[in-house]
Amino acid sequence: MFGRGLKTLSLLTVVLITGAFALVFFYAPNDADQGFIQKIFYLHVPLAIVALCGFVAGGVWGLGYLREGDRAHDLRSYVAIHISLILGIGALITGSIWAKAAWGHWWVWEEPTLVSFLIVFLLYACYQPLRFSIEDPERQARSAAVFSVVAGAFVPLNFLAVRMAESFTHPRVLSATGGSMPGEMRLTFLVSLLGMAVLFITLCKYELTSKQASMQLRALKRRLADDEDAWLPARRSAAPQQL
Repeated sequence: MFGRGLKTLSLLTVVLITGAFALVFFYAPNDADQGFIQKIFYLHVPLAIVALCGFVAGGVWGLGYLREGDRAHDLRSYVAIHISLILGIGALITGSIWAKAAWGHWWVWEEPTLVSFLIVFLLYACYQPLRFSIEDPERQARSAAVFSVVAGAFVPLNFLAVRMAESFTHPRVLSATGGSMPGEMRLTFLVSLLGMAVLFITLCKYELTSKQASMQLRALKRRLADDEDAWLPARRSAAPQQL
């Protein structure tokens, strides 16, 4: 079910990521103030945006599980949050590198954008310990779904709070209208964002396919074990008659 179209998605991901890097290094101009180091923007911002959207998607699928009880929704929610955490680590690392080059510090606690993303990341870092601390599968899925819904609602609220803050030190090169980015930079950013989004979807489908195959294999093993347990007593009771 989850592996359908995976080959096409993989090829599309390779094309988009390769094209994005080509645009970053050979098409987009250097920033007038920050120079070449500003090009990390094309990796850092897509990572952060896709990670946050993935967290919200996990909440949407968690809500779907609470409403319908379909374990496929629970699995999608778990995988979306898992992949988003990985992308979030990448966003934090690239953000720190950018901060060091731009401000001379690896981290600036007075910067609301950085701190707010860290808060969201640490919130979702509690998801897996909470989930796997519960042994009962049904309670585990329900608790994880409730967490994903509440945390998913916090993500846009946190984003709006940061946007409405009065003082900013974070470089404001992106806005709803494109900001002050030249056309070359805007095109490069959009291709990078699209490539990161498709990469997220592809990684999610790979993990979903892998987990589905693992669950099917475990189900087959349990069925074989049950059949063997039912067959052995019958064989033992029939053995004296054959003698």
